[in-house]
Amino acid sequence: MIAWANFTPVPAFVGGLLIGVAAAMLILLNGRIAGVSGILGRLLQSWGKESAWSVVFVLGLVLAPWFYSLAAPLPEAQIEAGHARLIIAGLLVGIGTRLASGCTSGHGVCGLSRLSLRSLAATITFMLAGIVTVSVVRHLLA
Repeated sequence: MIAWANFTPVPAFVGGLLIGVAAAMLILLNGRIAGVSGILGRLLQSWGKESAWSVVFVLGLVLAPWFYSLAAPLPEAQIEAGHARLIIAGLLVGIGTRLASGCTSGHGVCGLSRLSLRSLAATITFMLAGIVTVSVVRHLLA
């Protein structure tokens, strides 16, 4: 069921536009792909010449909700899963990210915009896995 009361096309469009502009700026100004898992992974593995912009990038991700809250109230988060399920889900996402050599931002946003066939295959796999998971959890296990 779609919760039409929560359908917000204008904020979704603006958010998508900002993600696209940020990804374009990073590749045009820095020559780097805005793959969040890769940026965070490199930052956690070693401190090197690329660490400064990586720290700024990650800080931007962390601080963005705070800046947004200055203009409008943050939507209330409703998480129906327990801690164990969230931890397992996070680990599975991390494993999938390593297997796919990138995350949804790297493949779905940046890779598709570069017409990468590998990113197309990865994004289709992400989407199908998500559809199957939601179908199984909501319809078969419920």
